[in-house]
Amino acid sequence: MKRNFPPRIRSFVRREGRFTPAQQRAMETLWPIYGLNPGEILQPEKAFGRRKPLILEIGFGNGESLVEMASARTDLNFIGIEVHRPGVGRLLLEIEAHALNNIRVYCADATDILERCIPDTSLHRVNLFFPDPWHKKRHHKRRLIQPAFVKMLADKLESDGILHIATDWPDYARHIQETIANQPGFSPFEVAKLDPTRPVTKYQRRGQRLGHPITDLAYLRC
Repeated sequence: MKRNFPPRIRSFVRREGRFTPAQQRAMETLWPIYGLNPGEILQPEKAFGRRKPLILEIGFGNGESLVEMASARTDLNFIGIEVHRPGVGRLLLEIEAHALNNIRVYCADATDILERCIPDTSLHRVNLFFPDPWHKKRHHKRRLIQPAFVKMLADKLESDGILHIATDWPDYARHIQETIANQPGFSPFEVAKLDPTRPVTKYQRRGQRLGHPITDLAYLRC
């Protein structure tokens, strides 16, 4: 008998926005070079042509932080995940403009990619900068940071790997701290010791204009 499972609660809403001709060209010509197939298990040496510590950014938006960090540390490999195609197109254009070969990209849901594509203990660091706070109480179930998701991140990080999260919503910061405190495998890490450091992002600037405090949280996979 066929069983019908309830749909997964998504932490995002697809808002495609305007897809420019340049972004369309990037998807057509640059995606075959830098894009990753969401149907295959990631093989870092095949994807990058080398073995280096692997940093994952979830929900990179327009890619500004990813490009800045990858430009500063060309000795590291970076993977970005983003569901919105205009942001992916913009990132591809920036990769081309900066002649970067240490970034690869997924255009898909982060949970699906982590479950299906990222091998356990393969990530040196996971960055999650200004995820949607879903600030209304009835929407808290949509927040990306939930116990099951944190457990998955713990599985994907190598020993002594780092989880770095930034938010401009105090309520979400408390939620993150409480959720991770109840998840075995992580201990607090000093943000000032992170390298590369987090660039100032569009969402941080917006939060600051609104008077929101910026909270950076880092955790060591132990």
